[in-house]
Amino acid sequence: MQHVVVTPYRAQWPLLYQQEAETLRAVLADNLVAIHHIGSTAVPGLCAKPIIDIMPVVYRIDAVDSYNESFQRLGYEVMGAFGIPGRRYLRKGGTERTHQVHIFGLQNAHDIRRHLAVRDYLHTHPARAHAYGTLKQSLALQYPWDIEAYCNGKDAFVQQLEQDALAWQAAQSVR
Repeated sequence: MQHVVVTPYRAQWPLLYQQEAETLRAVLADNLVAIHHIGSTAVPGLCAKPIIDIMPVVYRIDAVDSYNESFQRLGYEVMGAFGIPGRRYLRKGGTERTHQVHIFGLQNAHDIRRHLAVRDYLHTHPARAHAYGTLKQSLALQYPWDIEAYCNGKDAFVQQLEQDALAWQAAQSVR
């Protein structure tokens, strides 16, 4: 059972991302195109579950499976696509999760774009980030031992946030 904890922003999150990104870079090597800090811990000031979300982008998603043993030696649980075709999902830390890795192939432009759009949108829209943080804190208090209810409670907000972020991103590229 996973305890749902949402904390105020922590200044060490970017450093924790950088440290883990270097480790992942070494494993993915020549297959790696780029690596990004995503999710709430990537947005300064945003309350979050203290789990670092990392999104490596690779040339060949099918080649990632050959790195499973290396990921496991680093403490990751290898979860496969885990509900999103074209992704490889890894998690670290067991019930007190510390890291989640969402690996996408370069050809999966939509999923890559939506993750980056939400992160960048929240960077530039502090009122929206604050509303999201407040919602997460409220849900964590309401469902401290029910991650599914917590996720369901923020689903509508996140879907709208993603739509708004993608529209904002599209408008930015027109300028």
